[in-house]
Amino acid sequence: MIRILIADDHAFVRQGLTQYLELFDDLDVVGNAADGDQAVVLAHELQPDVVLMDISMPAAAGSQLLSGIDATRSITDTLPAVKVVILTSSADRKMVLDAINAGASGYILKDREPDDIVRAVRATAAGGSPLDPRIAPIVLTARSERIGPELSGREREVVLLVAEGLSNRAIGERLAITEKTVKSHLTRAFQRLGLKNRAGAIDWVRRMGLAEPQRGDGDLPPAGTQRQR
Repeated sequence: MIRILIADDHAFVRQGLTQYLELFDDLDVVGNAADGDQAVVLAHELQPDVVLMDISMPAAAGSQLLSGIDATRSITDTLPAVKVVILTSSADRKMVLDAINAGASGYILKDREPDDIVRAVRATAAGGSPLDPRIAPIVLTARSERIGPELSGREREVVLLVAEGLSNRAIGERLAITEKTVKSHLTRAFQRLGLKNRAGAIDWVRRMGLAEPQRGDGDLPPAGTQRQR
């Protein structure tokens, strides 16, 4: 059974999600929070497996209520076993990156099909990192940029794909370049980063926090794609 906490400032969203998620035998909504502070308190009290967290939970004037991002950071810092999935209407680049940097395991937009949310919850509980297809490019580009200006754009791409475990041939197919060109990019990247081999490159990328999460079943199809239940 996957225990879920829903944090959203709109009561109808909380109620609707609760009613839908509880249609599934493996899902159990154990609590609802109307703001970031309540989300943190209930996360500690209930110890859910997954928190569905809205980012935009406006507080009253003068209030010190935590934002969704602050609540995410507090939960992931103090309760490492509790996973947070952002469920929001915002695809703003800064908000996306702030949420991921705060420790969110996934980021899903509210206009997804309901079964996509179920799929994201299950994937997160299993250790995945589900990203909405419209959000994934923002996260991947940010990871690529963090590698540093000493690498060219193509060298950054190749190094990131090495960290995903792809062979030179697979990287070439992914980027539509020859295997020889892949080797050339890797050689230059190794020299610039002071690395000796692929294993060193993989370790470096992971230590830098640049490795792409292995999402597996957490991968979501483009919005509007219909699937068989």
